[in-house]
Amino acid sequence: MSTQSTPILSVLTEDLLIRVNEKLVQDSDRKIWRLICKEFHRVDSITRKTLRVLHVEFLPTLLKNYTNLHTLDLSVCPCIEDGTIILLLHRVDHSMWARNLKFLNLSRANGLKFAGLEMLVGACKGLESVDVSYCCGFGDREAAAISGCGGLKELRMDKCLGVSDVGLAKIVVGCGRLVRLSLKWCMEISDLGVELLCKKCLELKFLDVSYLKVTSDSLRSIAALPKLEDLAMVGCPLVNDVGLQFLENGCPLLQKVDVSRCDCVSSSGLNALISGHNGLLQIDAGYTISELSANFVECMQELKNLNAIIIDGARVSDTVFQTISNNCRSLIKIGLSKCTGVTNMGIMQLVSGCVNLKTINLTCCRSITDAAISAIADSCRNLLCLKLESCNMITEKSLEQLGSHCTLLEELDLTDCFGINDRGLERLSRCSRLLYLKLGLCTNISDTGLSYIASNCSQLHELDLYRCMGIGDDGLAALSSGCKKLRKLNLSYCIEVTDKGMESLGYLEELSDLELRALDKITGVGLTALVIRCKRLTYLDLKHCGKVDDTGFWALSYYSRNLRQTWHYAW
Repeated sequence: MSTQSTPILSVLTEDLLIRVNEKLVQDSDRKIWRLICKEFHRVDSITRKTLRVLHVEFLPTLLKNYTNLHTLDLSVCPCIEDGTIILLLHRVDHSMWARNLKFLNLSRANGLKFAGLEMLVGACKGLESVDVSYCCGFGDREAAAISGCGGLKELRMDKCLGVSDVGLAKIVVGCGRLVRLSLKWCMEISDLGVELLCKKCLELKFLDVSYLKVTSDSLRSIAALPKLEDLAMVGCPLVNDVGLQFLENGCPLLQKVDVSRCDCVSSSGLNALISGHNGLLQIDAGYTISELSANFVECMQELKNLNAIIIDGARVSDTVFQTISNNCRSLIKIGLSKCTGVTNMGIMQLVSGCVNLKTINLTCCRSITDAAISAIADSCRNLLCLKLESCNMITEKSLEQLGSHCTLLEELDLTDCFGINDRGLERLSRCSRLLYLKLGLCTNISDTGLSYIASNCSQLHELDLYRCMGIGDDGLAALSSGCKKLRKLNLSYCIEVTDKGMESLGYLEELSDLELRALDKITGVGLTALVIRCKRLTYLDLKHCGKVDDTGFWALSYYSRNLRQTWHYAW
């Protein structure tokens, strides 16, 4: 009787392999899958929908292998230009890779001009979303090329400084089905361009005109958009209350509005906006209104469905928080950064009614103490994000409450909270789902406290230890052992860190952003040990690391092929 076993791959059908492959979420897991065998690699090729290319020279081969792409991201290929597109379309059968392409990201592709764009758009006839943000050379001719995407639904043109009303006119005439459009920092676009946009693109649901020199006349035009749900106009200095009054009787479906940093807008304008849209879900008026008037507070009573409000920089009172608490029970996000008048009592009143809050920003609210944080922890059990930068009166007691009651917490900013110590970090480490933690300028923490975080917060993605003088090599050893998913780390001015610490960091394979400013105990030996293993580094700050010599920089240039930006100079 034969005892030879049947190879497992022979019983795994293609359909089953595809289903297994689709369960792989992490890029690292998909990479391992591709390397197992040729069949797994083939399955990955036919199922892959998204491709982000780091090196333009590999683009032809990648597009030849991946023919079912929906999303192509070229935003990190700064060398892409018209010649690249010509070569690509001639060397690779674009009828294969371009046929299903829906989303194209060309952000920062400064070398790409009219000819290349026109060819690319002509090849990818099914495009629905294009991002050309921060393309400094992008002007009206390039906008004309984009207008060939007749089925385009989403377009991002942030900081395309050369686009004027003429270029915008070509786009809106050719792309009349636009649903989402961002024109942030397109400084040459005026009221005239916005008026034509609002006449031609009646399907718009999202519009961003932030930092444009448009006036309230543009809001008169925008008010005619029947389907607009989300309007952003951050930092528009010529927009005033009259403009918001135009919106009062327009945009019947408006749900979100951002008028932050609009210097000529006051509570009166916001009152008008709210009066016409009591179904608003989100309001961002950060650094716009200096004080919440009694009329504004009264209008807020109508916002029963409001789930986010940002009033950074405003003067508030306990009465405001009581009104919000009584009427805005659906609130999940509130921004109070640099607000004056925030007290323990006000916060207690707020969270007594708004128990569903998930994001609270109390940056520079210096009067709050452990009592306010205790109330937050006790009431807001689903809290995900809490920002407490420069709240100097909170202590380890606050972290004990957060660790006991807010176990879903994902983001915590404790920058410049010098009352935080190792015992507090031990209590905080119960929040095992933490992804982002800022401890910069917390001078009373040491390797011991960091070890508590490292042992329990294994999901951590970003950690800021700026000027934490008590952090050294032992803490980094614990970090490299417990936080394998760490991507961003700031160790600037952690002066006790040596080459031994750099060697430990080398085991963080996901690390991409690293700040090591003024670490005068690290040398070329430590930098070499780091970069040999950390293949994903894209940003590295080595300013004032005077003992790092040419051997370290040679290793950096050889091993860090994905590095996009580095800073290094001596004192």
